[in-house]
Amino acid sequence: MERLKKGYYLILMTVMGIVYLSTVDKWQIYVRAMEQVKNFCTGGREQEQPEGIDQGPQNPGGEGAGQGQQNPGVEGAGQGPQNPGGEGAGQGPQNPGGEGAGQEPQNPGGEGAGQEMQDPGGEETGSGNDPAGEQSTEEVPAEPVFGAVEDDYFSDAVFIGDSRTVGMYEYGGLEETAAFYASTGLTIYKIFDSAIVEVPGQKKKITIEEALQENSFAKIYLMIGINEMGTGTVETFIDKYREVVEHLKELQPEAIIYIQGIIKVTTERSNQGDYINNEGIEARNQELEKLADNGEIFYLDVNPLVCDETGGLIESYTFDGVHLKAKYIQIWKDYLKENAVLMDLLP
Repeated sequence: MERLKKGYYLILMTVMGIVYLSTVDKWQIYVRAMEQVKNFCTGGREQEQPEGIDQGPQNPGGEGAGQGQQNPGVEGAGQGPQNPGGEGAGQGPQNPGGEGAGQEPQNPGGEGAGQEMQDPGGEETGSGNDPAGEQSTEEVPAEPVFGAVEDDYFSDAVFIGDSRTVGMYEYGGLEETAAFYASTGLTIYKIFDSAIVEVPGQKKKITIEEALQENSFAKIYLMIGINEMGTGTVETFIDKYREVVEHLKELQPEAIIYIQGIIKVTTERSNQGDYINNEGIEARNQELEKLADNGEIFYLDVNPLVCDETGGLIESYTFDGVHLKAKYIQIWKDYLKENAVLMDLLP
């Protein structure tokens, strides 16, 4: 009977101990002992690393990483510290996101970079390049320089135009310096067809096109458009004007071209109600200015110097409301002299 009681108490204590260890202690008291037993059974070997990771300090989630410390998410990285997201990187420190980089420090984001330090964002760049990722940077041409000149500036110039240019020839004092291919009534539509250029030593005249084929000029001054006011539209006028300028460049490829705004008429003449009016002249001049590229073609407009507050030609400057008097031609000439492209300083 005594043995039965002892057996009963032993079983009761064992059950209570199991309940306590399972629900309260969670068997923590035996963890260290169990680890010692496990180490003894495995001969002191350390726990194996997760599959696919080398023995150095590793990054979380890296596959096939090298032996050094790795960055998160790198695939196929080299043995040294690597860049984030780089695939197939070399053995030295790499740039972020670089693919197929060389063995020396690379630029951020560069693909196929060379072996020297690269610029940001460059693809297949050479050694030591600029930040734009290009092998060389083209120089931006400087703006042409305008300045004041003397009359001899026009010694290699030709003035082409209608009766207003005839006035410059007769009263501008340049008849012995520059060439003049001008005629009263000349229009942009007939500019290359009319035989108006005198041939020295001969009685015949040739066309402007023929004259430009025989002579070379460095500057071309074009003043034309008053006679075309009653013909076509602004659009057809500008289309033809553009065509003429392009052909002038073909005939004289080394010359710069000055497109001159059409000189306005007086306000009184403009209000007569016919086809010659300042509103139409302004519309054409606005489009003429757009033809200038400020590299080979330039736009000049003398109107602000010869017009009054109403926007028309000053009454006292003209004898017919359209053409400048002889003594006021000088204003136009001086304007051209003060707004000349200095050829020696062209880019």
